[in-house]
Parts: sequence; C-alpha cells; structure tokens
Amino acid sequence: MSTPSDPAAHEPPLVAQAPDAPRVPGTPRERFDRLPTAAVPTQSQSGPAEDGSGADVLPAWMPPPEPARPRRGSAGWALAFSILALIVSLFVGWGLPLGLVGIVGAVFAMRRPWESRAVAVWALVLGCSATLYSAGWLVWAAGRM
Repeated sequence: MSTPSDPAAHEPPLVAQAPDAPRVPGTPRERFDRLPTAAVPTQSQSGPAEDGSGADVLPAWMPPPEPARPRRGSAGWALAFSILALIVSLFVGWGLPLGLVGIVGAVFAMRRPWESRAVAVWALVLGCSATLYSAGWLVWAAGRM
C-alpha cells in the first residue's frame, strides 16, 4: 500500500494501447512539449531573391501590394463643423469656437491634395460666415451691458 506522500500514488497507471486500435477522442496525439502561450514557428511564403541579395521576393502569382492610401475625410469634418457653427451662430454667439474649428479644418483639407477642394472651400466660407455672425452676436451682447 502506498502512502499519501508517495507521488506515484496520484498518477494513473499506464496502459499500453494496441497498435491497430483507434485513437480515443480527447487524448493528445503526442506529448505537450511547449506551453500553450509559446511562439508558434511560421514559414515565410516568399523565397530568397533570385539575384542572390537575400531579400524576399513575392511569388509570381501574388499581385504586388497596393501602397497605403491616405485617409480622406477632413474636408467633410470641416464642413460639418462649419454648418453646425453657422446654425448655432444664428441664435447665439457661442458658435465662434465651432467656426474656428471649421476654418482650421478647411485650411488643413485644402493643403492635402487628396481631399475634395470644393468641400474644403465650402467649409472655409461657411466657417468664416459663422465666425462673423458669432462675433457680431458677441459684440452686440457686450454693447448691451
């Protein structure tokens, strides 16, 4: 009889499986030699360069990667801020910061060649008019005090 401190008492007995017997579901196919968080070895799909430089080349069947396109949308955001500033400035003078954001966004959008120039110009015009309306409201409110 084994004692509780004996490590062999806690291990199940090893039974040899017949060579032609099917594998029991859930049993490992081989020993687990690495931790589940260890790095998995990968293989590169490209081979060495044919000119001997050692650089990787793409296979003939793979198209060349497209260059990263710059993100568009700053002109649209500038126009949205300018329209919102114009609507707010028709009622109160606190649309001035929104108008300035629209103007700055429109200027940045006009400096980018991939942005829509027409949208950026509209954003600039509406942002300037919203800023003027807001400034008029603030001057009028300051004169009433």
